[in-house]
Amino acid sequence: MKAFNWLSLSVFVLTHTGLVAQTPVLRDTLLTGYTRTALTPLYYGQGTDRLGGARMETLDSGVVLRLTGLDTVSRLWRVRLSPTLSAFVPTDQIIADTLTASQPGSARFINNWTVSGDSTRPFDYVAVRLPTRLPYRSQVHNDPGRLIVDVFGATANTNWITQLSSATEVKRVWFEQLADETVRIYIDLKHRQPWGYAIYYQRNTLLIRVRRPPGRARLRDLVIAVDAGHGGSNTGARGQQTGKLEKEMTLDVALRLQRLLERAGSRVLMTRATDTLLGPTARILAMRRAQPNLLVSIHFNSAGNAGVRGVSTYYKHPGFRPLSQHILHELLQIRTNDGHPNEFGNVGHFNFFFNAPTDYPNVLVEGPFLSNPADEALITDRRFRHRMAKAIRRGIRQFLADSVR
Repeated sequence: MKAFNWLSLSVFVLTHTGLVAQTPVLRDTLLTGYTRTALTPLYYGQGTDRLGGARMETLDSGVVLRLTGLDTVSRLWRVRLSPTLSAFVPTDQIIADTLTASQPGSARFINNWTVSGDSTRPFDYVAVRLPTRLPYRSQVHNDPGRLIVDVFGATANTNWITQLSSATEVKRVWFEQLADETVRIYIDLKHRQPWGYAIYYQRNTLLIRVRRPPGRARLRDLVIAVDAGHGGSNTGARGQQTGKLEKEMTLDVALRLQRLLERAGSRVLMTRATDTLLGPTARILAMRRAQPNLLVSIHFNSAGNAGVRGVSTYYKHPGFRPLSQHILHELLQIRTNDGHPNEFGNVGHFNFFFNAPTDYPNVLVEGPFLSNPADEALITDRRFRHRMAKAIRRGIRQFLADSVR
Protein backbone atom coordinates (compact mmCIF):
# COMPACT_ATOMS: atom_id res chain seq x y z
CA MET A 1 0.00 0.00 0.00
CA LYS A 2 1.32 3.44 -0.90
CA ALA A 3 2.15 5.70 2.04
CA PHE A 4 0.29 8.94 2.77
CA ASN A 5 2.13 12.09 3.89
CA TRP A 6 -0.06 12.89 6.90
CA LEU A 7 1.91 15.93 8.14
CA SER A 8 1.40 18.07 5.05
CA LEU A 9 -0.71 16.41 2.38
CA SER A 10 -1.49 18.64 -0.57
CA VAL A 11 -4.82 17.58 -2.00
CA PHE A 12 -6.86 18.68 -4.94
CA VAL A 13 -10.25 20.02 -3.98
CA LEU A 14 -12.92 18.99 -6.45
CA THR A 15 -16.08 20.74 -7.50
CA HIS A 16 -18.60 19.90 -10.20
CA THR A 17 -16.39 21.70 -12.69
CA GLY A 18 -13.16 19.89 -11.84
CA LEU A 19 -9.87 20.77 -10.11
CA VAL A 20 -9.90 24.31 -8.78
CA ALA A 21 -7.31 24.64 -6.03
CA GLN A 22 -4.82 22.96 -3.77
CA THR A 23 -5.49 22.93 -0.03
CA PRO A 24 -3.24 21.49 2.68
CA VAL A 25 -4.81 18.76 4.78
CA LEU A 26 -3.10 18.55 8.16
CA ARG A 27 -2.56 15.48 10.25
CA ASP A 28 -5.72 14.09 11.95
CA THR A 29 -7.98 16.45 10.00
CA LEU A 30 -10.97 14.81 8.30
CA LEU A 31 -12.72 16.36 5.33
CA THR A 32 -16.32 15.69 4.39
CA GLY A 33 -16.96 14.48 0.87
CA TYR A 34 -20.06 13.67 -1.18
CA THR A 35 -20.41 11.10 -3.95
CA ARG A 36 -21.19 12.70 -7.30
CA THR A 37 -22.98 9.91 -9.18
CA ALA A 38 -25.24 6.90 -8.58
CA LEU A 39 -22.42 4.65 -9.84
CA THR A 40 -19.66 5.69 -7.44
CA PRO A 41 -17.24 2.77 -6.88
CA LEU A 42 -16.01 2.06 -3.36
CA TYR A 43 -12.75 0.06 -3.47
CA TYR A 44 -11.15 -2.13 -0.82
CA GLY A 45 -7.65 -0.80 -1.50
CA GLN A 46 -5.34 1.05 -3.88
CA GLY A 47 -4.32 -2.06 -5.80
CA THR A 48 -5.61 -2.68 -9.29
CA ASP A 49 -5.51 -5.09 -12.21
CA ARG A 50 -6.47 -4.73 -15.87
CA LEU A 51 -10.16 -4.66 -14.87
CA GLY A 52 -9.71 -2.06 -12.13
CA GLY A 53 -9.63 -2.15 -8.35
CA ALA A 54 -11.39 -4.69 -6.13
CA ARG A 55 -14.85 -3.17 -5.61
CA MET A 56 -16.49 -3.26 -2.19
CA GLU A 57 -19.72 -1.53 -3.26
CA THR A 58 -21.31 0.87 -5.74
CA LEU A 59 -22.69 3.89 -3.87
CA ASP A 60 -25.61 6.16 -4.68
CA SER A 61 -25.09 9.90 -5.25
CA GLY A 62 -24.93 12.34 -2.34
CA VAL A 63 -23.52 9.79 0.14
CA VAL A 64 -21.54 11.52 2.90
CA LEU A 65 -17.97 10.22 3.27
CA ARG A 66 -15.19 10.98 5.74
CA LEU A 67 -12.08 11.70 3.68
CA THR A 68 -8.81 11.06 5.52
CA GLY A 69 -6.19 11.43 2.80
CA LEU A 70 -5.42 11.50 -0.89
CA ASP A 71 -3.07 9.37 -2.98
CA THR A 72 -2.11 11.78 -5.78
CA VAL A 73 -0.59 8.96 -7.86
CA SER A 74 -3.60 6.66 -8.05
CA ARG A 75 -5.95 9.65 -7.54
CA LEU A 76 -7.95 7.91 -4.84
CA TRP A 77 -9.40 9.40 -1.68
CA ARG A 78 -9.00 7.33 1.42
CA VAL A 79 -12.36 7.03 3.23
CA ARG A 80 -12.95 6.18 6.89
CA LEU A 81 -15.97 3.87 7.14
CA SER A 82 -15.53 2.84 10.77
CA PRO A 83 -12.76 2.85 13.40
CA THR A 84 -11.41 -0.40 11.91
CA LEU A 85 -12.24 -0.15 8.20
CA SER A 86 -11.14 2.17 5.39
CA ALA A 87 -11.86 2.18 1.68
CA PHE A 88 -10.94 4.21 -1.41
CA VAL A 89 -12.93 6.26 -3.91
CA PRO A 90 -11.73 7.88 -7.19
CA THR A 91 -11.23 11.62 -6.83
CA ASP A 92 -13.40 12.39 -9.86
CA GLN A 93 -16.36 10.77 -8.07
CA ILE A 94 -16.13 13.00 -4.99
CA ILE A 95 -17.02 16.59 -4.15
CA ALA A 96 -14.80 17.60 -1.23
CA ASP A 97 -16.16 20.11 1.28
CA THR A 98 -13.18 22.01 2.72
CA LEU A 99 -15.37 23.94 5.15
CA THR A 100 -16.87 20.98 6.98
CA ALA A 101 -14.72 18.68 9.08
CA SER A 102 -16.15 15.28 10.01
CA GLN A 103 -14.88 14.05 13.34
CA PRO A 104 -14.11 10.37 14.11
CA GLY A 105 -16.74 8.72 16.26
CA SER A 106 -19.55 11.04 15.17
CA ALA A 107 -21.97 8.18 14.48
CA ARG A 108 -25.52 8.88 13.34
CA PHE A 109 -28.52 7.15 14.88
CA ILE A 110 -30.80 4.77 12.96
CA ASN A 111 -34.44 5.20 13.93
CA ASN A 112 -37.65 3.61 12.57
CA TRP A 113 -37.78 1.00 9.79
CA THR A 114 -40.53 -0.25 7.48
CA VAL A 115 -40.79 -3.41 5.36
CA SER A 116 -43.41 -3.30 2.61
CA GLY A 117 -44.33 -4.57 -0.84
CA ASP A 118 -45.27 -2.85 -4.11
CA SER A 119 -48.69 -3.84 -5.47
CA THR A 120 -47.90 -2.83 -9.07
CA ARG A 121 -44.22 -3.79 -9.46
CA PRO A 122 -42.32 -6.97 -8.49
CA PHE A 123 -40.47 -5.46 -5.54
CA ASP A 124 -40.39 -5.48 -1.74
CA TYR A 125 -38.75 -2.63 0.13
CA VAL A 126 -36.85 -2.24 3.38
CA ALA A 127 -36.80 1.45 4.34
CA VAL A 128 -34.28 2.62 6.95
CA ARG A 129 -34.61 6.27 7.98
CA LEU A 130 -31.32 8.04 8.61
CA PRO A 131 -30.33 11.62 9.47
CA THR A 132 -28.02 11.72 6.45
CA ARG A 133 -26.90 9.56 3.51
CA LEU A 134 -24.42 7.15 5.08
CA PRO A 135 -22.14 4.75 3.16
CA TYR A 136 -22.95 1.04 2.98
CA ARG A 137 -21.86 -2.29 1.58
CA SER A 138 -23.88 -5.41 0.78
CA GLN A 139 -23.74 -9.16 0.19
CA VAL A 140 -26.19 -11.60 -1.41
CA HIS A 141 -26.32 -15.34 -0.69
CA ASN A 142 -28.43 -18.23 -1.91
CA ASP A 143 -29.70 -21.44 -0.29
CA PRO A 144 -30.99 -19.87 1.89
CA GLY A 145 -31.63 -16.57 0.14
CA ARG A 146 -30.33 -13.70 2.25
CA LEU A 147 -29.15 -10.11 1.86
CA ILE A 148 -26.71 -8.53 4.30
CA VAL A 149 -26.24 -4.76 4.35
CA ASP A 150 -23.72 -2.92 6.55
CA VAL A 151 -24.42 0.76 7.24
CA PHE A 152 -21.32 2.69 8.32
CA GLY A 153 -21.15 5.65 10.67
CA ALA A 154 -24.35 4.44 12.32
CA THR A 155 -25.57 3.44 15.76
CA ALA A 156 -28.87 1.59 16.29
CA ASN A 157 -31.44 3.60 18.18
CA THR A 158 -34.69 1.74 17.50
CA ASN A 159 -36.68 -0.99 19.21
CA TRP A 160 -39.00 -1.98 16.36
CA ILE A 161 -39.25 -2.73 12.64
CA THR A 162 -42.72 -2.47 11.08
CA GLN A 163 -43.26 -5.35 8.63
CA LEU A 164 -46.34 -5.15 6.41
CA SER A 165 -48.11 -8.14 4.84
CA SER A 166 -47.72 -6.55 1.38
CA ALA A 167 -44.09 -7.77 1.40
CA THR A 168 -44.22 -11.16 -0.32
CA GLU A 169 -40.53 -12.04 -0.82
CA VAL A 170 -38.93 -10.59 2.34
CA LYS A 171 -39.41 -13.20 5.05
CA ARG A 172 -37.95 -11.31 8.00
CA VAL A 173 -35.58 -8.43 8.80
CA TRP A 174 -33.40 -7.85 11.84
CA PHE A 175 -30.19 -6.03 12.73
CA GLU A 176 -27.26 -5.98 15.10
CA GLN A 177 -24.69 -3.40 16.11
CA LEU A 178 -21.83 -5.33 14.56
CA ALA A 179 -19.13 -2.94 15.81
CA ASP A 180 -18.67 0.71 16.66
CA GLU A 181 -20.29 2.78 13.90
CA THR A 182 -21.44 -0.30 11.99
CA VAL A 183 -25.01 -1.58 11.91
CA ARG A 184 -25.58 -4.86 10.05
CA ILE A 185 -29.00 -5.51 8.49
CA TYR A 186 -30.13 -9.07 7.75
CA ILE A 187 -32.89 -9.66 5.19
CA ASP A 188 -34.06 -13.27 4.88
CA LEU A 189 -35.89 -14.18 1.65
CA LYS A 190 -38.67 -16.70 1.18
CA HIS A 191 -36.98 -18.33 -1.83
CA ARG A 192 -33.58 -20.00 -1.88
CA GLN A 193 -32.49 -18.12 -5.04
CA PRO A 194 -32.27 -14.29 -4.87
CA TRP A 195 -33.40 -12.49 -8.04
CA GLY A 196 -31.63 -9.22 -7.41
CA TYR A 197 -31.76 -6.12 -5.27
CA ALA A 198 -30.80 -2.45 -5.37
CA ILE A 199 -29.71 -0.02 -2.66
CA TYR A 200 -30.29 3.71 -3.02
CA TYR A 201 -31.54 6.78 -1.19
CA GLN A 202 -34.79 8.74 -1.31
CA ARG A 203 -33.89 11.90 0.55
CA ASN A 204 -32.24 10.46 3.71
CA THR A 205 -34.12 7.16 3.69
CA LEU A 206 -31.99 4.17 2.72
CA LEU A 207 -34.09 1.91 0.48
CA ILE A 208 -33.20 -1.73 -0.09
CA ARG A 209 -35.32 -2.87 -3.02
CA VAL A 210 -35.69 -6.65 -3.21
CA ARG A 211 -36.81 -8.20 -6.48
CA ARG A 212 -39.38 -10.96 -6.29
CA PRO A 213 -38.79 -14.14 -8.34
CA PRO A 214 -40.65 -14.57 -11.64
CA GLY A 215 -44.17 -15.92 -11.30
CA ARG A 216 -43.21 -19.02 -13.25
CA ALA A 217 -39.66 -20.26 -13.63
CA ARG A 218 -39.68 -20.78 -17.37
CA LEU A 219 -38.12 -19.02 -20.35
CA ARG A 220 -41.50 -17.89 -21.69
CA ASP A 221 -41.98 -15.56 -18.75
CA LEU A 222 -38.52 -13.97 -18.64
CA VAL A 223 -36.88 -10.79 -19.89
CA ILE A 224 -33.27 -11.78 -20.63
CA ALA A 225 -30.46 -9.36 -21.45
CA VAL A 226 -27.77 -10.63 -23.83
CA ASP A 227 -24.53 -8.68 -24.05
CA ALA A 228 -22.22 -9.22 -27.03
CA GLY A 229 -18.79 -8.29 -25.67
CA HIS A 230 -16.72 -5.50 -27.21
CA GLY A 231 -17.80 -3.81 -30.47
CA GLY A 232 -16.74 -0.96 -32.73
CA SER A 233 -13.16 0.18 -32.08
CA ASN A 234 -13.05 -2.11 -29.01
CA THR A 235 -12.23 -5.25 -30.99
CA GLY A 236 -11.27 -7.54 -28.13
CA ALA A 237 -8.84 -10.41 -28.78
CA ARG A 238 -7.66 -11.52 -32.22
CA GLY A 239 -7.25 -15.08 -33.44
CA GLN A 240 -3.61 -16.00 -34.00
CA GLN A 241 -4.30 -18.23 -37.01
CA THR A 242 -7.28 -16.61 -38.71
CA GLY A 243 -7.15 -13.02 -37.49
CA LYS A 244 -10.82 -13.26 -36.49
CA LEU A 245 -11.84 -10.61 -33.99
CA GLU A 246 -13.50 -11.37 -30.68
CA LYS A 247 -16.14 -8.67 -31.25
CA GLU A 248 -17.33 -10.51 -34.40
CA MET A 249 -17.55 -13.90 -32.70
CA THR A 250 -19.33 -12.59 -29.60
CA LEU A 251 -21.97 -10.84 -31.70
CA ASP A 252 -22.56 -14.00 -33.74
CA VAL A 253 -23.16 -16.10 -30.60
CA ALA A 254 -25.30 -13.36 -29.02
CA LEU A 255 -27.57 -13.14 -32.08
CA ARG A 256 -27.90 -16.93 -32.18
CA LEU A 257 -28.78 -16.95 -28.48
CA GLN A 258 -31.31 -14.17 -29.03
CA ARG A 259 -33.13 -16.22 -31.69
CA LEU A 260 -33.12 -19.36 -29.53
CA LEU A 261 -34.50 -17.53 -26.50
CA GLU A 262 -37.17 -15.74 -28.50
CA ARG A 263 -38.32 -19.06 -29.95
CA ALA A 264 -38.77 -20.24 -26.36
CA GLY A 265 -40.93 -17.18 -25.61
CA SER A 266 -38.42 -14.94 -23.83
CA ARG A 267 -38.19 -11.22 -24.45
CA VAL A 268 -34.55 -10.50 -25.24
CA LEU A 269 -32.77 -7.19 -24.66
CA MET A 270 -29.57 -6.83 -26.69
CA THR A 271 -26.91 -4.40 -25.50
CA ARG A 272 -25.82 -4.28 -29.14
CA ALA A 273 -27.08 -6.00 -32.29
CA THR A 274 -24.52 -4.51 -34.71
CA ASP A 275 -20.84 -3.63 -34.69
CA THR A 276 -21.18 -0.59 -32.45
CA LEU A 277 -19.12 0.80 -29.60
CA LEU A 278 -20.97 1.06 -26.30
CA GLY A 279 -18.99 1.71 -23.13
CA PRO A 280 -19.43 -0.06 -19.76
CA THR A 281 -21.26 2.82 -18.06
CA ALA A 282 -23.77 3.14 -20.91
CA ARG A 283 -24.42 -0.61 -20.86
CA ILE A 284 -24.95 -0.72 -17.10
CA LEU A 285 -27.25 2.32 -17.11
CA ALA A 286 -29.29 0.84 -19.97
CA MET A 287 -29.77 -2.39 -18.02
CA ARG A 288 -30.58 -0.49 -14.82
CA ARG A 289 -33.44 1.19 -16.68
CA ALA A 290 -34.58 -2.01 -18.41
CA GLN A 291 -34.46 -4.24 -15.30
CA PRO A 292 -34.12 -7.65 -17.03
CA ASN A 293 -34.70 -10.85 -15.07
CA LEU A 294 -31.11 -11.92 -15.75
CA LEU A 295 -28.13 -11.01 -17.94
CA VAL A 296 -25.60 -13.05 -19.93
CA SER A 297 -22.45 -11.35 -21.26
CA ILE A 298 -20.61 -13.29 -23.99
CA HIS A 299 -16.86 -13.10 -24.59
CA PHE A 300 -14.02 -15.28 -25.85
CA ASN A 301 -10.86 -15.73 -23.84
CA SER A 302 -7.22 -15.03 -24.63
CA ALA A 303 -3.89 -15.51 -22.84
CA GLY A 304 -0.20 -14.82 -23.34
CA ASN A 305 0.44 -18.55 -23.08
CA ALA A 306 -0.83 -20.21 -26.26
CA GLY A 307 -1.18 -23.53 -24.42
CA VAL A 308 -4.00 -22.29 -22.20
CA ARG A 309 -7.45 -23.32 -23.40
CA GLY A 310 -10.99 -24.10 -22.27
CA VAL A 311 -14.39 -22.59 -21.51
CA SER A 312 -15.30 -20.75 -18.31
CA THR A 313 -17.95 -18.70 -16.53
CA TYR A 314 -17.53 -15.84 -14.07
CA TYR A 315 -19.57 -14.28 -11.27
CA LYS A 316 -18.96 -11.74 -8.52
CA HIS A 317 -21.82 -12.15 -6.03
CA PRO A 318 -22.15 -15.56 -4.32
CA GLY A 319 -25.93 -15.44 -4.60
CA PHE A 320 -25.68 -15.42 -8.41
CA ARG A 321 -23.17 -18.25 -8.70
CA PRO A 322 -25.72 -20.98 -9.58
CA LEU A 323 -26.45 -19.31 -12.95
CA SER A 324 -22.76 -19.46 -13.86
CA GLN A 325 -22.46 -23.07 -12.68
CA HIS A 326 -25.38 -24.33 -14.76
CA ILE A 327 -24.16 -22.59 -17.91
CA LEU A 328 -20.61 -23.92 -17.49
CA HIS A 329 -21.96 -27.44 -17.02
CA GLU A 330 -23.83 -27.20 -20.32
CA LEU A 331 -20.86 -25.69 -22.16
CA LEU A 332 -18.78 -28.68 -21.13
CA GLN A 333 -21.36 -31.02 -22.71
CA ILE A 334 -20.85 -29.58 -26.22
CA ARG A 335 -19.63 -32.26 -28.59
CA THR A 336 -16.56 -31.47 -30.69
CA ASN A 337 -14.32 -33.53 -32.96
CA ASP A 338 -12.05 -34.10 -29.96
CA GLY A 339 -14.85 -34.93 -27.54
CA HIS A 340 -15.76 -31.90 -25.40
CA PRO A 341 -14.25 -28.46 -24.71
CA ASN A 342 -11.60 -28.21 -22.01
CA GLU A 343 -12.65 -26.68 -18.70
CA PHE A 344 -10.96 -23.45 -17.64
CA GLY A 345 -13.23 -23.18 -14.59
CA ASN A 346 -15.92 -21.33 -12.68
CA VAL A 347 -14.36 -18.10 -11.41
CA GLY A 348 -15.82 -16.16 -8.47
CA HIS A 349 -15.51 -12.62 -7.14
CA PHE A 350 -14.58 -11.55 -10.68
CA ASN A 351 -14.06 -7.85 -11.31
CA PHE A 352 -15.87 -7.60 -14.67
CA PHE A 353 -18.16 -4.56 -14.93
CA PHE A 354 -21.26 -6.58 -15.84
CA ASN A 355 -20.72 -8.88 -12.84
CA ALA A 356 -20.95 -5.87 -10.50
CA PRO A 357 -24.70 -5.06 -10.68
CA THR A 358 -26.88 -6.61 -8.00
CA ASP A 359 -30.20 -5.73 -9.70
CA TYR A 360 -30.41 -9.11 -11.47
CA PRO A 361 -28.52 -12.43 -11.62
CA ASN A 362 -25.70 -12.08 -14.12
CA VAL A 363 -22.92 -14.16 -15.64
CA LEU A 364 -19.89 -13.61 -17.85
CA VAL A 365 -19.48 -16.48 -20.32
CA GLU A 366 -15.98 -16.85 -21.73
CA GLY A 367 -15.83 -19.16 -24.72
CA PRO A 368 -12.60 -20.92 -25.76
CA PHE A 369 -9.28 -19.10 -26.14
CA LEU A 370 -8.60 -17.24 -29.39
CA SER A 371 -4.93 -17.44 -28.44
CA ASN A 372 -4.93 -21.25 -28.60
CA PRO A 373 -4.85 -22.84 -32.10
CA ALA A 374 -7.19 -25.74 -31.24
CA ASP A 375 -9.64 -23.47 -29.42
CA GLU A 376 -9.52 -20.93 -32.24
CA ALA A 377 -10.55 -23.66 -34.66
CA LEU A 378 -13.61 -24.29 -32.49
CA ILE A 379 -14.51 -20.61 -32.27
CA THR A 380 -14.33 -20.04 -36.01
CA ASP A 381 -16.59 -23.04 -36.69
CA ARG A 382 -20.16 -21.71 -36.94
CA ARG A 383 -21.51 -25.10 -35.79
CA PHE A 384 -19.62 -24.77 -32.52
CA ARG A 385 -20.89 -21.21 -32.03
CA HIS A 386 -24.46 -22.42 -32.52
CA ARG A 387 -23.90 -25.24 -30.03
CA MET A 388 -22.46 -22.71 -27.62
CA ALA A 389 -25.63 -20.58 -27.87
CA LYS A 390 -27.78 -23.67 -27.31
CA ALA A 391 -25.69 -24.65 -24.29
CA ILE A 392 -26.19 -21.21 -22.74
CA ARG A 393 -29.95 -21.53 -23.25
CA ARG A 394 -29.93 -24.98 -21.61
CA GLY A 395 -27.92 -23.58 -18.71
CA ILE A 396 -30.49 -20.83 -18.14
CA ARG A 397 -33.27 -23.43 -18.20
CA GLN A 398 -31.46 -25.54 -15.61
CA PHE A 399 -30.90 -22.48 -13.44
CA LEU A 400 -34.64 -21.74 -13.56
CA ALA A 401 -35.54 -25.32 -12.66
CA ASP A 402 -33.04 -25.31 -9.77
CA SER A 403 -34.21 -21.94 -8.44
CA VAL A 404 -37.70 -23.23 -7.56
CA ARG A 405 -36.61 -26.41 -5.75
